[in-house]
Amino acid sequence: MNSTTQAHDEARRRIDAAHATDPNRTRDGLPAELVYADRMEAWVVRLVPDASPVLRLAARCQHLERWSVPRSTYPEGKAGYHAWRRSLYTRQAERARALLLEAGVSEAEAADAATWVSKTGLMKNAGTQALEDAACLVFLEFEIGDFAAQHADYTRERWIEIIRKTWRKMSPAAHQAALGLPFPPAIGELVHAAVSGGDAAE
Repeated sequence: MNSTTQAHDEARRRIDAAHATDPNRTRDGLPAELVYADRMEAWVVRLVPDASPVLRLAARCQHLERWSVPRSTYPEGKAGYHAWRRSLYTRQAERARALLLEAGVSEAEAADAATWVSKTGLMKNAGTQALEDAACLVFLEFEIGDFAAQHADYTRERWIEIIRKTWRKMSPAAHQAALGLPFPPAIGELVHAAVSGGDAAE
């Protein structure tokens, strides 16, 4: 094993050790961030079969220590939500860069990972887009059902707009992957209405 591979392996160990401190647990009792990291990496590999080790590591940093900055630490409303999200992008990118450098990953690779995690160059930078695609697909495959249960008061129109906003952030390859997901009937109908351009009030 060469020194570069060793550095990548050490970076993965450090990233996953950070994930393991997440106090939030899945139904199986696993750290929620660790499960999310596995799902992110799996989607990146599906979308980019020749994904570099650094892109795979960056995928695992998508929600790096997000639990440490609760949404409640920012004001309510859309402006507060967007401020929270922007702060997370910066924080997660800086943390990812630090962990990779501590593990011996090169400065250039650590900088690339930070760029992708920070969402810099969305729709222009291939690495950034790969992470965004994976995040959207994780949401659609694993999270949208629970999200719907938490927001039962949302109207059909609001749901269709949420899905359309997600869709607009995705690449054509991610669109194709999403259309192959086995959605529950109610969610599948909303996805179809959103992406077909149908009337949200139908």
